[in-house]
Order: sequence, then C-alpha cells, then structure tokens
Amino acid sequence: MPTTNSTDRATTQSQSPSSPTGPATPFHSLDAFLAVPRVGGFDLSPDGSRLVVSVAELSADRTRSVSALWEVDPQGERPARRLTRSAKGESAPAFRADGALLFLSARPVSDPGKDEPEDGEAALWALPSDGGEARRLLTRPGGVAAFAAARAADRLAVVSGLLPGAADAEGDAKLRKARTEAKVSAVLHETAQVRYWDHDLGPDTPHAFALSGADLDAAADASGTVAVPVVDCGPTEPYEPSVTVSPDGSLVAYTVLTPYPAGEFCQSIVVADAATGKELRRIGSPDVEFADPVFTADSRSLLCRRFTPGGWDVSSDGTLWLVPDVTDAQDLGRDAAPGFDNWPAGVTVSPVPGDTVVYFVADELGRSPIFRLDTADGALTRLTATDTSGAYTNLRVSPDGSTLFALRSAIDSPPTPVRLDAALQDQTPTTLRAPGDVGTVPGRLVEVETTAEDGHPLRAWLVLPERARAEEPAPFLLWVHGGPQMSWNAWTWRWNPWVAAAAGYAVLLPDPALSTGYGPRMHARGWGDWGGVPYRDVMTLTDAALAREDVDASRTAMMGGSFGGYMANWIATQTDRFKAIVTHASLWNLDGFAGTTDAPFYWRRHFGDPLTRRQRYEDSSPHRPAAKIRTPMLVVHGDKDYRVPINEGIALWSDLTRFEVPAKFLYFPDEGHWVLKPNNAKVWYSTVLAFLAHHVLGEEWQRPELV
Repeated sequence: MPTTNSTDRATTQSQSPSSPTGPATPFHSLDAFLAVPRVGGFDLSPDGSRLVVSVAELSADRTRSVSALWEVDPQGERPARRLTRSAKGESAPAFRADGALLFLSARPVSDPGKDEPEDGEAALWALPSDGGEARRLLTRPGGVAAFAAARAADRLAVVSGLLPGAADAEGDAKLRKARTEAKVSAVLHETAQVRYWDHDLGPDTPHAFALSGADLDAAADASGTVAVPVVDCGPTEPYEPSVTVSPDGSLVAYTVLTPYPAGEFCQSIVVADAATGKELRRIGSPDVEFADPVFTADSRSLLCRRFTPGGWDVSSDGTLWLVPDVTDAQDLGRDAAPGFDNWPAGVTVSPVPGDTVVYFVADELGRSPIFRLDTADGALTRLTATDTSGAYTNLRVSPDGSTLFALRSAIDSPPTPVRLDAALQDQTPTTLRAPGDVGTVPGRLVEVETTAEDGHPLRAWLVLPERARAEEPAPFLLWVHGGPQMSWNAWTWRWNPWVAAAAGYAVLLPDPALSTGYGPRMHARGWGDWGGVPYRDVMTLTDAALAREDVDASRTAMMGGSFGGYMANWIATQTDRFKAIVTHASLWNLDGFAGTTDAPFYWRRHFGDPLTRRQRYEDSSPHRPAAKIRTPMLVVHGDKDYRVPINEGIALWSDLTRFEVPAKFLYFPDEGHWVLKPNNAKVWYSTVLAFLAHHVLGEEWQRPELV
C-alpha cells in the first residue's frame, strides 16, 4: 500500500441542509446547475474607475447561452450593474483610451436599413464613457473576430477575414455575395491547415487591420455611409487569431504560423507599423514557438510566451520571453525568468511608464497563482497564498501600478472578480460583488498525496460528498483530465465534479506525469509513454484515495475526456478493477488519429512519424489490446470534434460491439470536443450519471429523457 497524506481543505461556502422547497444546491438539479450565470473575461478602464465583466446566462427558451456586460465595483461595495441586454449578446469587453467601452456583438442596430441582414456577423460596438446608447462602430463582410485598443492613444486594431483575391472590404463583400448566390461552399486549400478544434478553416484568411478611433467615430456618426480607412498589417494565424496594440498606438503585434519543411509549422510573432502596415520584424525560429505578445508601457519592449514543442527525446517546455527593443531585428530577446520551472501564462505588464514589473500566472502544485516579476533585477514574488491561491486569469493592473484585478476560480469555486495588492507576497484576495455565485457546494475538498514507483511525489484533489464517512463510504469515481499538459486546478462547467458529488460520488482528480505545475521532470517522466508512467501514476493515486475509510473500494468507476479519454480506453485494456468506464472525445487508434487530428505536425513531434517511427504507436495505442476489455463502457463523441475526430469514437464503438462489451454510444452530431449547448450538456450529465448508477450502484437502467 503506498504511503499517503490527505489534508482536508475547507470549501469556500459553509454547508447547509437541504431545503424542502427546492434542490439543496444547484448541483442537485441539472436545470439549476445550467442556469447559474457564468462570469467570463473582463477589462479595467484606463483610469481604473470601472471594471466590466461578461456574464453568460441561459436564453429565455433555455436552449442557448447569451452573454451580457456587467459593471463591477472595483472597491467591492456596490452590487454589480448590468450594462447591456440583447438577444444576440455581447462579449470581449475592452476600454478605449478615452474611457469608452468597446465590445463585440451581432446585435442589430436600432434603426436598420433595408439591406441590413437579420443575422449579421459580429461587429465592433461602443458604449460612451458618459453614458447613452451603444452604437455600432465597425462592420466587416466576414465579421470582426477580435480587437484591441491602445491604452494611451486613439488607435485600434481588429482581426477580420479576407477572401482570396479580395484587396479590401468592398472586394471581399462582392466575392462573398457571389459565393452565396451561387451556393458555393467549396474551399481550395493551399496550406496544411484545413480545420481547427470544431470548425472548418477558410475560405477566408484572418488579417490584422489597424485604424484610428477618430475615423471610427466619423463613420459611426455618418450611420455607416462613410467607409472606415484601415491599414492591412497582414494575415494572422488561422486558429485563434488575435492582435495587440502598443500603448502609444504606433505598433501592432500578432501571431502567425510560419511554415517549415515537411509540413512543419511554428508560431511566430509579427510586429508591424500601425500607420503603414509594414512588417518590421518577425520573432520566430524553426524549433521554438513564440505567442501571446504584450507591449510594455513605454511601447518599446515586448513580452511573450516562448514554447519549445519538444521532440522524440525532449519534452516540451515554456518560458517568459522579453525582447527589450521590439523594433530591432538583431535583438533576439532573453528569458525573463531563468530558473522558473513552470510555464508562465496570462502575462500583463505595469502601465506605469518606466516600470519594469510584469505579472503572470503559472500552474503550480494543483493551483495557478499570480507571480510578480521585476525584469530589471529578476526579483520574483508569489502574490497569492498557496493554501488559498486557486487559479487566476485575466490579470489587469490599476493605472498607478498599486492594485491588481483578476478572475479567480478553484476546484470548489467558480470564476469571480477579485482585487489584490500588486506587490504583497502570499496574500488572500478580496472578492468583488458579481453574478455567478453557486452558493453551497455539496461536500468538501481533500488533497491526496503519495509517491510514484520512481520516487516522484504525486498529488490529486479528492472531492468528497457531504455524507461520506467510514460508516457510509462513498462510491468512487476516478476522473482524469485532458491535455495531457494541464492540471486540475480551476473550476470547470463542462467537467464539474460537484454534480457527481451531489449524486453521492467521491471524485478523484489526479495530476499524473505530463501534468503542468510540477516542473520539467514531471513532463519528462511521461513523455512518449502515455500508457506507461502516466497510467501507473493514475493507478497509484487511485490506490491512495481508496485507502481512505470514507471511500468505497468495492464500488468504483473511471472517466475522462480527450487525453483523459485515452487513459479511460487504456485502463479498459489493462485492468477490470472498475465497474464502469466513461470515455469522452477519446483517442483509440493512434495510427488513424495521427493523420486526421487538426494539427498532425504537433502530434508527430511527440509520437514520431507513423510511417517511419512506429514504436510509440505500437506500445501505446489502446486499440491493439481491444479484445481484453471486459468493463462496461459509455462512449461519448461529437461529430464536429476536429481535435480528436469522430472516427476515433466510431472505431472504438465498432471494436466494443465486435468484442461484445456491454457499452453505449452517446453521439452528438452538432458538438465538438466539448459539449456546449445547454440541453446537450444536460443530456451528457444525465446519461453519464445514469450509466454510473446502473453499473456502480446496481440501479435499474433508466434511459435519460430526449435520447
């Protein structure tokens, strides 16, 4: 039996008894759970007086989510105030230098013209800083995919698509109209990128455009009769295109995919002149990725994420990179945090001119705390206390550099805005008043620690239901995360363990080899060995959890999605210790997956070319020992999943039926890697719980409604 150490962690809310008039918590009712408002990204006004968040809620017919913008009091005294309301919703709040609030929306204008489409593309809108109605600033034929505003200048940048052969918006609109009238949907690809995540790429290519705020205002005042002059700064990467603008408005930066031989691509950063669109330099390398550029307050330097994708023998690694003179092509930059073992992300800088301070987050031991780095002397400070740190995103700094705002979540707490001192070590943040409170969570959170076969320390979160105790041990559910290079450290609406806890299950959330937040050795231990060390780590943590008296080792199940789905399939071929396995968006036949995933060049770096380097495919593909599976399995897959294509789910289902394994296949024709539509999510949770109840709890099978 492995040595273990379990520490109870107090939940963020006190426990309360069940109410006779409704569910004890939102987690005891899927309808109530899906109806909880969900806080998304936010921004802080240039003067620091306003904080705006996006909040998604169910539509009136409960079939989709609609987001709106809310204003949150930075001092945490006043309740949040809703700013926008439309059937189409609003997202991506960001402030202009003059204090106007910008956002994206496909909402119609208040007085549409005769040619105004009913279902328009996302456009750029603004709410004036002194109040009044929102007005539409910019439309593009293919919509506005992203935007950024200079912090201290009247300059903006947007990302929008251009069709091949179109030189400007007018030509693009004509080509789009011609395709629509001819009912042509074909796309002629000339690069390796064909699709991404859950959507097809093309026929247009996203471009970064720079424009002045004065020109935007003039066009808006003219009710769209005046074209907005824009500067084309060049095509961006097609996957998740974005753009940033230097504070003084002189430069734009964005990420591109630079091609290399043998179908390889690496992310590079383009820096362009905002006035002319001329590319000034490209920060890139054949074996290193650069992404997520952020300009410093003086507009001279640039920080970004530098990522080594790894290869056959070397695991991937990430660092924070500083380019002191962003316009000097000879300045290759340097590691801004040498010796920092984890992967910086979510970078933001102090807005104070001359300040050399940068803030970032990084996964660390099942949390994702905020770090403060002085790039001048290398001084590094963890701002959030380890025992209460949770996971932080969307960092924003006050104009004087004294206060930091962020979204904080944890395994037991959904995202909510918080305020911190921008320099104080190991602090507990102040929670601000915002929508999205879930109230009481149905149980408590425990940290499980043990040791791997090779002596490496291992840890996991264990969610325990309220009634779990030695006299009434809870049935056990092992839940492996995706990635695999990620960590169980934040709240999730898609894979929420508290829904299972409300149904009575103890849920183990392990971080095995390849998980982030544990230093480079944790990556190296599992690199190229998915069915080896990571599998054994998961089993070791499972044994540690099942050694507890309040967990029932005789009633166990396992589930996972993406890499976790791979692990579910692998476990099914290696052991019959679980009474049921749920596998979502899972890898089954690695040979087939290698050529059909949306980024095969990334996969080949890790697993090798399946035509010439077969070892890892033969050692780790779950489909090879398929005949050994005896455990009942629920297969879940979406047809629009391009990361792990549907052929993986169909091939798995075919093998399970061929070998007469008790199984079911929950298929979503209109979902991708994640199940996002509210009622599809309800079906997902209800089917999973029904399957577990039947095989783990011994209850009669109850077919969920609507399937």
